[in-house]
Amino acid sequence: MDSKSRITALGNLIRRYQDSYYNGEAEISDSEFDKLWEELKSLDPENPVLKKIGEDNADGFPKAKHLIPMGSQEKAANPEEFREWAAGKKFPVYVVQYKLDGASLELQYEKGALKKAVTRGNGAIGDEITRNARRMGGVREKLGAGFSGGVRGEVVMTRKVWREKYADKANCRNAANGIMRRKDGIGCEDLLLVTYDAAAAGDDRFFQDEIKKIAWLKARGFTTAETREFEEPEDVIAYRAEIAERRGKLPYDIDGLVVKDKNTDMADLRRARPENQIAFKFDLEGAVSVLREVEWSESGATYTPIGIVDPVRIAGTTVQRANLNNPDMIRAMGLRIGSAVTVVKRGEIIPKIEGLARQETAAAALPPEEQREIVFPDKCGSCGTALEDAGTRLFCPNPGCPKRLLHRIQKWVSVLDIRELGEKLIQQLFDKERVRCPADLYSLTTEELSLYDRMGELSAAKVLRHIMTPRELPLAAFIAGFDFEGVGELIMEKAAQAGFDTLEKLRAASVEDLAAVYGLGEITARTIYTELRESAGEIDGVLAQGVISIAPPPDEGTLKLKGYSFCFTGELETMKRSEAEEKVRAAGGSAKSSVAKDMSFLVTNDGESGSAKNLKARKLGIPIISEKQFLDLLSNPLLAGEFKAKTDEPPQGALF
Repeated sequence: MDSKSRITALGNLIRRYQDSYYNGEAEISDSEFDKLWEELKSLDPENPVLKKIGEDNADGFPKAKHLIPMGSQEKAANPEEFREWAAGKKFPVYVVQYKLDGASLELQYEKGALKKAVTRGNGAIGDEITRNARRMGGVREKLGAGFSGGVRGEVVMTRKVWREKYADKANCRNAANGIMRRKDGIGCEDLLLVTYDAAAAGDDRFFQDEIKKIAWLKARGFTTAETREFEEPEDVIAYRAEIAERRGKLPYDIDGLVVKDKNTDMADLRRARPENQIAFKFDLEGAVSVLREVEWSESGATYTPIGIVDPVRIAGTTVQRANLNNPDMIRAMGLRIGSAVTVVKRGEIIPKIEGLARQETAAAALPPEEQREIVFPDKCGSCGTALEDAGTRLFCPNPGCPKRLLHRIQKWVSVLDIRELGEKLIQQLFDKERVRCPADLYSLTTEELSLYDRMGELSAAKVLRHIMTPRELPLAAFIAGFDFEGVGELIMEKAAQAGFDTLEKLRAASVEDLAAVYGLGEITARTIYTELRESAGEIDGVLAQGVISIAPPPDEGTLKLKGYSFCFTGELETMKRSEAEEKVRAAGGSAKSSVAKDMSFLVTNDGESGSAKNLKARKLGIPIISEKQFLDLLSNPLLAGEFKAKTDEPPQGALF
């Protein structure tokens, strides 16, 4: 499916699921809906569907306009996204409220008397369900003669009521949505309105402070959303972790936090997506633990921090090691040895520490005075060069570092998938200084190879044959093979898609040109610019051998698999796995090394296997296809719908 078709399909899906959500019978979970929304946003940021809220279509209720705009919120799915948003705001105080998982409702008052209750609708007009609202808990008929305006809240059903009376419904939210729209109003007495916003008609300065607004609502007898104040983004992240731990004990469902500026800004609230507030969603899988040590994993020239934590159970596995990403993350979180931390797992092999947790949530956490600073390594263990702390990575800057040179050869062999050239043999060739860069591989002889690793001439000839097999690599794969620090194939694909799709164009690009590519940034751009020049001799040396060439930029018409992602497992019959992955990339698709939620297909010739990839694909509802079906799909992408239709459950994030 091409990009235009995918955008159309996503728009239709989002409209369909919005309709079902606002009419009380949601077909998919919030997290699944969010994935569709984010995919459409990445493909077409200005799509009109993204600027429109779901319509209410309940028959029989009159329509009414809102007094308070009911726009949609930006979302942060994890601490990194929240930190990025907060860095752009730098509010002196962050007001944080529970993000209630129910149905939005606006109460409209005239001189203190309730006149209308209006559902969310399209954000500007909704259904008037005043008769039903009067029966709900938390709805006030009188506020005092002086107030005309609106009060906004969320209609929820408590877990206790759901268990006792409505357990046949999928969840509390679905039950509340359905009942509040009943024509006869039966059951509305089982619902509760929890409020969090108010606005006076014709007076934008009636409320100037969000905390005082909540106090005003409480003073008039409303039930209000739990509201807190924090001065630092990291405190918000820690609070989110605390609430995530105990949200199951709350009387009603919440699915995150709403974070906003303390100062009320009605002009911002009138936007379709207000800029001064964000929905900070909960993680699907997480736990609180204690950081005991930090180890530094060495890969090439890069030193990556790995946190050693007290064992915790996440997603059915015991976790003791968690990724810390880079030095900046450690500093931003204020991490210390002995501090309580939030550990999450979203399908990664190694889980991740996302922030500090409150001390009281982890009994084994050390008191602040006993916690220790995290010590960063300062010298390369291979060449003794002082390490460079670039914030986003800690690395050895020495181009001639032996560890860096060896890793580049290993990366090149990995990209070309020359499995016969194992790590032990590469190490021997490197130690003897026979192979010090990728180009050296192409000057090896059978006689030389037979002297290493106790190989006979036949084995040596087989290894050499695979080294010398002609290959045409996409530009992104070719450059990734030279192991630029922090630059992988996905980064280079972004550069190629932005127009730097030949080696000549890439070499001619300035740092500013590359930094302008979406998803790169100045640090990555400077790395590409510098490494291209430092590695020019090696790059030209490989191309001069005539074995490896760079594929020309693909025509748009050849990108048959654009928007699709594949993972391969088990042995293929007609090609090597690396060749299959190259075919995917050449056709505009992406090849993944592991099964993930947003993947389109798992390709295997043993679909009934009990392998980890097969089991995970079945669990996630990802279609499993054979090698023959994959080849058929290369020829005819329209078969994708047929293959997906044969799967019992549609894959998350890749729906049609």
